[in-house]
Parts: sequence; C-alpha cells; structure tokens
Amino acid sequence: MTQESIVVLEHNPTLQGLVDLKTHIVYDAPDGKELALQLLKPQWKSDGRGFPLVVFIQGSGWTKPDQFWELPQLSLLARRGFVVASVTHRSCYEAPAPAFLQDVKTALRFLRAHAAQYDIDPARVCAWGTSSGGNTALLLGLTGDDPAFETDAWAGQSTRVQAVVDCFGPADLERMVRERLSEASESNHSLFHALGGSDSAETCIERLRTVSPAAYVRPGLELPPFLLLHGDADPIVYYSDSEAMYERLRTCGYDAQLVRVTNAPHEGTFWSLPLLEHIFAFIQARIG
Repeated sequence: MTQESIVVLEHNPTLQGLVDLKTHIVYDAPDGKELALQLLKPQWKSDGRGFPLVVFIQGSGWTKPDQFWELPQLSLLARRGFVVASVTHRSCYEAPAPAFLQDVKTALRFLRAHAAQYDIDPARVCAWGTSSGGNTALLLGLTGDDPAFETDAWAGQSTRVQAVVDCFGPADLERMVRERLSEASESNHSLFHALGGSDSAETCIERLRTVSPAAYVRPGLELPPFLLLHGDADPIVYYSDSEAMYERLRTCGYDAQLVRVTNAPHEGTFWSLPLLEHIFAFIQARIG
C-alpha cells in the first residue's frame, strides 16, 4: 500500500449533520389507546435556544397515519438542524371529528412541554401535512389555542404554529361533500359519515364544517404564513380546492404561496427533490 492511497478525514466531534431516530414516544392515551410519535433529532447540540420543530402529519383519509412513510425524506430536513416529529391520531372510524385535530394538538403540547428534553425551541414550530394531514396542518395554523379543540392533556402549552405547509389537503370539506358525494364510492360515503359522526347527511356536513380550514379564514386574524402545494392532475382532492384556499387567504391579507405541480397525482409522482427543496427553503426562511 502506498502513502498516496490513504485518505485522511477529520473526525466529527460535534456530530454535526447526524440524526437520531427516537421511536414510539407516547404522548396521550385517549379512550385507553396509546398515541405515540416518531422523532427525528439532530445528534449535535443546538445553540442553546433549541432547534426549530416541524410537526408532520401523514395523510391517511383521517384513519391511522403511516408515521414511517416519509421519514427518509424528513431526515433530509432533520440533517439541516430541525427536530421533526411524525405524529398520529385516532381513526375517524373510532372517534369522529374533531378527534384527529385534538390528538395532533395534544402531540404539539407534549412536544412543547418536553422542549428542553428534546432540544426544541417552542417558539419556532411549523405544521406540515399531506392530504388529510394537510387539512390538519391548515387547521393547526388557523385554530391555534382555540379552546374548542383543546384537551386537558399537557394543559398550559400553546398550540399555535409559526408556519404551515399543506400538500394537497382538503380545505373545504363541506363543499367537497356537497359537490362530490353523489359521485363518490360507497367507501367514501362511509368515510365522510364516519368523520362527521352521523348517518344524517346534514348533521355530517355540519360536523365537517368545523374541520374545514376555509371556514376559519377571515380578515383581522393573527395567522402564520402558509405554503400550499398541489398537483393539477389530482383525482382525489382537486387542485382547484387549494387554489380557492390560496385566493381566500390572499384576499383576506395573509401571507400565502401556492405551488402548482404539473401533471402530478395524489402522492406518488407529486414528490421530487426540487419540490422538497422548495418546502425546506420555506421552512428555513420562516422558522429556521
């Protein structure tokens, strides 16, 4: 072996750029069933104020999210100095709306209550969700500290967020049901009735109105900035839904961006590295 073939690298005393995965962190047990989050955390120490936090909600049709699906992509963000929590919630078939929102807010309060333990800055939080998780992320941005959606678990912690990323999330469930329920499959009928907690169409729609982000947008509120991303070939949640939500936010004077992903369906080829970089840049600019 010649001297020229030896590669010399410095060691990494601060562990910069490396990430830990902490699994099954239980934060609540409503109805006697544990809810746990998965946490991606930088291995190096923060500057003392804690790392910014991203709360991620995977889409699931308001059933049980697969918390591990996007962890490989989320780890790219954690490597840049963010704590990322992939959270879960009860299925709407077990507990109707707004249980899913209450559960995610409980996770957020838990994380703020344990900010020192996980090296989190509780003043810098972004909610990011896909599909039904995008709906939840929008609601987090619009209903911060609203007592209608708070529970006693980890009381005293805020549920306000400082930024929102919504990927193809339903923003107006009332409109979605009224316009499309007639063409929906039997399984979708069942889903909406389960989410609304009633077999009565009108009672169901009334409940769905309480978890429709569009219903909460009006002038004069203190709202975080919003980034909406949607594929224009989405057959499940139409691109026009996000377009309408974007226009509503902008008309009311709020900071909102809309990204149209051409020829993109729901999930799948919607995703790309340039799209992730756009999301990461938004998060970095807003809470980094």
